[in-house]
Amino acid sequence: MAVVGFVDWRGNPIDRKVHGGVRAACFMFFLSVMTNMVNVPNILNLVTYLHGTMHMGVSSSATTATNFFGATSAFALLGAFLSDSYITRSRTILLFGPLEFLSIGLLALQAYLPSLHPPPCNTEADLSNCEEVHGLNSVILHIGLYAWAFSEGCIRACMPSLGADQFDHEDSSESRQQSSFFNWFTFGISFGSFIGLILIVWLQNYKGWDIGLGVCALLILLGLLLVAAGLPFYRNQIPEGSPLTRILQVLVAAFRNRNYELPEKLEEAQENSNGLNSIEVPCNTDCLKFLDKASINHGEDGAWSVCSTMKVEETKVVLRMLPLFISSMVGYISNPLLLTFTVQQGSMTNTRLGKIHIPPATLFVIPITFQMLMLAVYDRFLVPFLRKRTGYASGITHLQRVGLGFGCMIVASVVAGVVERKRKAAAVQMSLFWLAPQFFLLGVSDVTSFVGLLEFFNSEAPKDMKSIGTALFWCELGLASWMGTFLVQLVNRATRHGHRAGWLEGASLNSSRLDLFYWVVAVVGLVGFLNFLYWAKKYVYRHDPRMVTPSVDQDSP
Repeated sequence: MAVVGFVDWRGNPIDRKVHGGVRAACFMFFLSVMTNMVNVPNILNLVTYLHGTMHMGVSSSATTATNFFGATSAFALLGAFLSDSYITRSRTILLFGPLEFLSIGLLALQAYLPSLHPPPCNTEADLSNCEEVHGLNSVILHIGLYAWAFSEGCIRACMPSLGADQFDHEDSSESRQQSSFFNWFTFGISFGSFIGLILIVWLQNYKGWDIGLGVCALLILLGLLLVAAGLPFYRNQIPEGSPLTRILQVLVAAFRNRNYELPEKLEEAQENSNGLNSIEVPCNTDCLKFLDKASINHGEDGAWSVCSTMKVEETKVVLRMLPLFISSMVGYISNPLLLTFTVQQGSMTNTRLGKIHIPPATLFVIPITFQMLMLAVYDRFLVPFLRKRTGYASGITHLQRVGLGFGCMIVASVVAGVVERKRKAAAVQMSLFWLAPQFFLLGVSDVTSFVGLLEFFNSEAPKDMKSIGTALFWCELGLASWMGTFLVQLVNRATRHGHRAGWLEGASLNSSRLDLFYWVVAVVGLVGFLNFLYWAKKYVYRHDPRMVTPSVDQDSP
């Protein structure tokens, strides 16, 4: 009943009856809810804090907020490397979780003590007369922010991978549950964001940032206690050393052996791999044949001269994923741009629901609500329906799901452009509900492309590189956001003529040409979509997606 390559938290072999499964994965679901109750509203509302409380300028506050998000995505790679190479994923979460609690607590303390932040001032009246945060207080602010980004990035890389580890993809029943886990993990992200955008934003705006950040620190602490409570139930992947070193060894050995002819049957290098049999050996592939020369044994010993076929195949898996990483990053550029500008559109519409006024940051509740509803419908109804007809454990393949999401982004861009033109031409202020179609399409794209990419990178990565695969997914989102910022700057520069401002340089959306920019986003999205289709059609999955019998169905977690 043991599963090879996994141990419990004490290092003993695991038992299927005790370890793993839905019960263990639920702890990751709850942690995703807690962390996103904290992180999503703070990422979206951080500019308000930096500008209104710390009196930073509009440009510097926006740059600081963008750098915070980018650093969180970049630090995910470091956390993934540590968890895959040296410590288990559950220990990585418990190691860096307290740092996140302390960093948010430091920011809450700074917001509470008047001596640690500038005196109150009306930044909207005259920012030049307000004292900007500086000196030691500025150091405290940046230490708190980047310690938060560092710890959250490390935790973010491990959560979905640790949850997926609780299911064996070679078991038909657990394979279906693993696919469903990614749907519910994303639902946890949306549900946590939904609560945070209502509760945390309200606390920060109306009760004070010290109370809002203090509640965030307590939520992180509660999430860590839940993870610790699940330690006796986890299946922990055994770290096998640095996977990046193994990839580099294959590349170096292949280059050094480039002048040798490949024999018909390669002789695998004899080496002590510290439990080689515990590692999943990828299937032999015919692509990237030049890497097979790394396995040629021509009398020289050492890991940098000859490599096992397992190392070679592992390297091939990673290199084969790179074109899809790049092409899907280009295809995803539309998503952050649509979210950002749709919220700005919403702030220019009538946002009153009866006597209730909706703050701009809370407008993200609308696409998140759509996303939660569609995730539940997709997992409980569409996946079983499609599974019976296609035989795929997830209803459709990961890349088909991603392509569907990219297609929805293109349609959302076109719809947003039409609605924006109508909004500017309207004689009276347009209702917020006119934005419902593009919010709905954004929700569909997140249900499909977001979950599809997360599951693809996690499932296709070698077993001891799952966290790195997940970290690549988060880095892809961060890079897509930065590329979206570059696209905005490029369009502004191209459309700026003399004293005439660029399309998005107006004082407000009414003096900008957002409607035309949406069409540019649609064209970029179409180019990215076609490029993604090219590489997706050429890609061959490591594991046969048809792992279940079409007539058999199974309840998901």
